[in-house]
Amino acid sequence: MQNFQLLINGQSTPGASTMPVINPANEEIIAQCPRADEAQLNEAVLAAKTAFPAWASLDISDRRAKLLAIADDLEPRTEEFASLLTAEQGKPVKDATEEIFGTAVMIRMLAANELPEKVLMDNELGRYIEHRSPLGVVAAITPWNMPVTLMAIKVVSALLTGNTVVAKPAPTTPLTTLLFAELANRYLPPGVFNVITDLNDLGSALTTHPDIAKISFTGSTATGKKVMQSASSSVKRVTLELGGNDAAIVLDDVDPKEVAASLFAGAMVNCGQICLAIKRAYVPSAIYDEVCDELVNLADNMKVGDGSDPATELGPIQNKMQFERVKELLESARTEGNIVAGGDVSDTGFFVRPTIVRDVDDSARIVREEQFGPILPVLSYDDLDDAIARANDSSFGLGGTVWTANAERGAEVARRIHTGICWVNSHMAFHPDVATGGAKQSGLGQEMGVEGIEEFTQRHVVFTPNA
Repeated sequence: MQNFQLLINGQSTPGASTMPVINPANEEIIAQCPRADEAQLNEAVLAAKTAFPAWASLDISDRRAKLLAIADDLEPRTEEFASLLTAEQGKPVKDATEEIFGTAVMIRMLAANELPEKVLMDNELGRYIEHRSPLGVVAAITPWNMPVTLMAIKVVSALLTGNTVVAKPAPTTPLTTLLFAELANRYLPPGVFNVITDLNDLGSALTTHPDIAKISFTGSTATGKKVMQSASSSVKRVTLELGGNDAAIVLDDVDPKEVAASLFAGAMVNCGQICLAIKRAYVPSAIYDEVCDELVNLADNMKVGDGSDPATELGPIQNKMQFERVKELLESARTEGNIVAGGDVSDTGFFVRPTIVRDVDDSARIVREEQFGPILPVLSYDDLDDAIARANDSSFGLGGTVWTANAERGAEVARRIHTGICWVNSHMAFHPDVATGGAKQSGLGQEMGVEGIEEFTQRHVVFTPNA
């Protein structure tokens, strides 16, 4: 069993205690993870604070070179990281491989960003120049659904701009972050990047710490609200990527079988455990039965199992707490709608068969709440304006999709969806050069792109009078 340790001030450090990490496919312990206490958290923040001046003073090209070296080291170790990711997270090894390889690519693309000075105004009175300066110590708090990619987005954005980092991964998927820290420590000065792990008991101490300048958090809306409240004590900068209840709106000109395949893939990605997964679908009543029938066929034929089996298409729910919540929502769905595929759960491991729920109303829990599991409620509509209004009737506003044979028509509908991003005839078409962020209670601020990089900086304007 590999010996995982915290990273504090460039040193591999045992935790004050340990905690088990469970394989969600079989509920077996795969490793004992270090568990930090508050004293170790304070050591990590102090290390980051101490390392900040020297790191911030480096030219951005020097910081970029170190980040590129990390990517170059990560890529050939994709198989090693992917195997560990599958063991702790549960996702099929194919998906885990894509996450690790994609993370290496994403690091390179994010690190390519520049933050040059901008001349805002230059006239007879003088010149206004915008500079971007780092904030200080950044707390990067990451979830369990895509632990490597989401951690790297935050860490690379923070480090490129001259900040230092204390990262805290989710307690159920800490191992790949600790392995990444071991790799990154070869290239970064001591204290620049620190990783502590806990049982979700150090979050408040981290987010209220007086030496934390910014919090970058990805997780539930409920926890995001607590993070925002913590940050208010010292007006810390925050970026929040929170929950979603993304609607797919199907127009009346599609091929039912083709669109069903797209809806199914968008709903079941990562076992539905993605904030931007399709969480509800609105389908014209004229093709409703055909789409539902095809969704049932896809669900019934999906291979569910241990992610380490190359034949597996859908792995388990990542942890027992989420598994119990999904089971609770399934029970509600049995009375609120008609489960026409799936609905079955395992006795060992946290498996849920891909589930299709039809004949369900907008007021149902399975529609109103974010499932974060392999469940797709399908709702019918007769009037497109009504469908758009129903899709927008949510406190969430992360993403959405529109499916149509006419892309221009789809774009017109997409503009009416109240979300941070909406895709036409595609799903999760991300690019590291394009910033994304949520609307309403789905988030605050941007990630990726120049705008996401700038979230880790202070805008500083200098005025110089002309002689």
